[in-house]
Amino acid sequence: MRTRCPSCGATLSLDALVAHDGAREAMAAVFKLSGALGAAVVRYLALFRPETRELTMDRVGRLLGDILPDIQAQRISRDGQVFDAPADAWIWAIEQSLAARDAGRLKTPLKGHGWLYEVISSYRPQTAHVVADGPLRVPSGKQASRTLTGIAALEDFKRGG
Repeated sequence: MRTRCPSCGATLSLDALVAHDGAREAMAAVFKLSGALGAAVVRYLALFRPETRELTMDRVGRLLGDILPDIQAQRISRDGQVFDAPADAWIWAIEQSLAARDAGRLKTPLKGHGWLYEVISSYRPQTAHVVADGPLRVPSGKQASRTLTGIAALEDFKRGG
């Protein structure tokens, strides 16, 4: 049976995918990712495809092998600093990458993951957090909702403040 990747355009028979070491490793890596994250990673791989060629399965396997440990650890290291990288951060960063490509700000094909990791390092969750024994924190430029303000007041009351 012939298959075609909707993102990178590679066509191959399913039998060949299973028999090829690189393809089998790539498929195993993608299967470790679920839902929106897996779909985002597959779209991200398209950023590595040269205009005139398809990605080889060996290259797909290497690309996935490079980022899978960091996805699973939910942390990345960039410029000597460690950043939290939950699944939402990866999805957000990949969407930023695709938008940058579509806007002409990102030149493809990508050679490595540096651009993605730089974007992830700037990820800030869009929800406010109540820090244990601390004040309500809201991302800069955002105003806390009435619900979060109420929660913060209750936390202050609980602490006796």
